[in-house]
Amino acid sequence: MDSLSAARWLMTLALVFHIVFAAIGIGLPLLLVIAQRRWLKTGQDHLLRLARKWSKAVALLFAVGAISGTALSFELALLWPGFLEKCGGVVGHIFGLEGFAFFLEAVFIGLYLYGWDKLSPRAHWWCGVVIAVAGAASGVLILGVNAWMQLPVGFQTDAAGNVTVTDPIAIFKQYGWLTMAMHSTLACYMAVGFVVAGVYAWGWLKGRRDDYHRAAIRIAMSVGVVAAVLQPVSGDLLAKFVFKRDPVKFAAMEGQFHTERNAPLRIGGIPDEQTQTTPWSIEIPGLLGILANWDPKTEVPGLDIAAPRADQRPPVALTHLSFQVMVGLGFAMALVGLWYWLRVWRKKDAALDSRPMLWSIVALAGAGLVALEAGWIVTEVGRQPYVIVGTQRLQPLVDAGKAPWMSADMSGYPGLLTRDAATTAPGVQAMFYGFVVLYLLLGVTVVVLLRYLARSDISPVCEPRT
Repeated sequence: MDSLSAARWLMTLALVFHIVFAAIGIGLPLLLVIAQRRWLKTGQDHLLRLARKWSKAVALLFAVGAISGTALSFELALLWPGFLEKCGGVVGHIFGLEGFAFFLEAVFIGLYLYGWDKLSPRAHWWCGVVIAVAGAASGVLILGVNAWMQLPVGFQTDAAGNVTVTDPIAIFKQYGWLTMAMHSTLACYMAVGFVVAGVYAWGWLKGRRDDYHRAAIRIAMSVGVVAAVLQPVSGDLLAKFVFKRDPVKFAAMEGQFHTERNAPLRIGGIPDEQTQTTPWSIEIPGLLGILANWDPKTEVPGLDIAAPRADQRPPVALTHLSFQVMVGLGFAMALVGLWYWLRVWRKKDAALDSRPMLWSIVALAGAGLVALEAGWIVTEVGRQPYVIVGTQRLQPLVDAGKAPWMSADMSGYPGLLTRDAATTAPGVQAMFYGFVVLYLLLGVTVVVLLRYLARSDISPVCEPRT
């Protein structure tokens, strides 16, 4: 394994690990706030027990996420000096904004944990609201870095090609950042909602049929299903942005090798770059044009024009399959979620009598996290071989006259290849193996502590101050 491959694999491992805790840091505080709010309104003991247990899980997973996030920041500096040298001046302050939201969340987690019997009920609940808002803000702000890498704006370059900021919040004014922020945030709420619902549905199947488990499932499914139903809307908006901004990624996502009108939407299939086809896929004629631009007759650029050379293309099969996994699991969760709420509407408290429905919720418990990881594979792998997308990526389309919108949308930044951003220093392989051990230790620790927390009895605290 050479240094570039080791750097790529280590960054992949770090993101795969950290994204789980970032998603939980966004989604679980919202469930916590809902449970405590319902307790404040009803005074029901089982809702207080839920809020207390979930608060301990939030604190534990936040701590592990802080460790993995710190490791990720070191890896970014050590493995990708070319990226920071060229563009650190325009994305560094975005990391700072995310750090502010992170520290705000940390402060209020402390207030929340130690304020059960020291703050008034409403003041304590508002601490939880700040945790939920700060967690979501942290995720939304850090997406500004990723969005800038796909849509570089608000900068000027010097003779050496280094980028300095001219408008610090330029990326946050862009439609692309907004669509990515909506899609990613909804994905986190959906993933965490189904994880929590699956855990308590398993408990229900094992015979723990009480108000505590019923309330946990209902709260989790309320968040998960709302997010799952809204997600296709945000996904459609994001797909249209990707079509206009990065047709190469769009073609790879869809296994679209040839430029054509009335292009089909493909369900399944494995792209074959040798034959330039996507065999074993189900094709729906014209639907890809609607997904791209609301018109089935839209000419969809294929890889034959958008990236005629093999070294200009991302790994097509991996990008396409990851996209299919993300979309398929998203629709599966939406359908099961609607099934649950239909039973709640018709059967009320007897909604959980359906074992097939409960097993479906359990089966999809980790589906949201898998879909989230698959979505990040699409985002990161789909823009290869570039780490920052620029005019070089789109030049074949512009030269072919197939992308008239590009002239008004381009920033002028040529782009940065991944290989040019990576370190050339020795020892990356040893660093990779060292971080593998770290992530294994963190993962085992989290599993052990979560199992202990799940088995521990959380009795209500003494009555808070009024």
